[in-house]
Amino acid sequence: MALQLLILACLLLAVPALAGGLWGKDRSLLFRWISGQFLLWAGFQLICVPLILGKRSFTLLTELYLAYMAALSLLAAALEIGRRKKGRGSGRKEKEAGRRPVEGIALWAVFGAVLLFQLAQAVRLAYADTDDAYYVAVAAVTENSDTMYRVLPYTGGETMLDSRHGLAPFPIWIAFLARLSGMRTVTVAQVVAPVVLIAMTYGIYYLFSKELFPERSGQRAMFLIFTELLVLFGNYSIYTVENFMIARSRQGKAALGNIVIPFLLLLLLLLLKKLQEKERIPFSTYLLLGTVVMTGCLCSTLGALLVCMAIGVAGALGAVCYRRLRILAPLMLCCMPGVAYAVLYLLSGS
Repeated sequence: MALQLLILACLLLAVPALAGGLWGKDRSLLFRWISGQFLLWAGFQLICVPLILGKRSFTLLTELYLAYMAALSLLAAALEIGRRKKGRGSGRKEKEAGRRPVEGIALWAVFGAVLLFQLAQAVRLAYADTDDAYYVAVAAVTENSDTMYRVLPYTGGETMLDSRHGLAPFPIWIAFLARLSGMRTVTVAQVVAPVVLIAMTYGIYYLFSKELFPERSGQRAMFLIFTELLVLFGNYSIYTVENFMIARSRQGKAALGNIVIPFLLLLLLLLLKKLQEKERIPFSTYLLLGTVVMTGCLCSTLGALLVCMAIGVAGALGAVCYRRLRILAPLMLCCMPGVAYAVLYLLSGS
């Protein structure tokens, strides 16, 4: 069990944090971890869907995706070593920031305690949602049969590809984690994945708080505590975002609503701030938006529409309000993966 957890920690924490260094040297470790995971998810979608349509094996997907992860890790490590040799690392800046007194220590302690409570409850009270009869079963069948969406999880018989699910293979990612770690698929889906994905959700909210309250650490803690309260008392329906976050985080549509869309809104906020301040928008920002679009497609076929719609609305508002019409062209290119998968879904039939 210890070795299995160590492997999952490397796959879900260390590798994404390392890959996130590709976005630049001035990013915090938290931003690197989250953005790195989006980069890995986007690559998984790009590799997995063609293999599903080509009726290839799950083992081949595992090998190709491992090669993709290794290539990103080596490239990110090489860039980080190059930055440190040139003396442009951010270590000194982070150390200086660490010496500053933390405002609202008690509030941060409350936030940490409630977060640990939610993570513990997400594991201790794990229950089988009705959708798990399909999504978790698909992940288990994928690992056991070495096929992807070729076996019906309800009966075990052969079936035709369901493009609605086959083009959004988030359960296959769960199966990939189970295959590499050796842990049971249902354990990865209902115990390990919720802890990481819920923590990632609060990490995104923390990044939001830094933009909303850049100079007041106590206000950031208060913002996160109120967010936790909304989650704790948001289970008034099985369809709320809060219910999806705590009880159904292992499902792709839950990741879409709690991770992909909030992170997209954070990136759009940063984009609009740069437009307001008339700063140049780095190319890495557009690449990161593209990975978010790809990840939205990985989580749900509806994600292609929602993510592209959000980018389109924000881009139109930014172009009109800040008179930067040139922003529309690169944002349209960012949406091309979502458009391509939407067209593929229509052509393949539902």
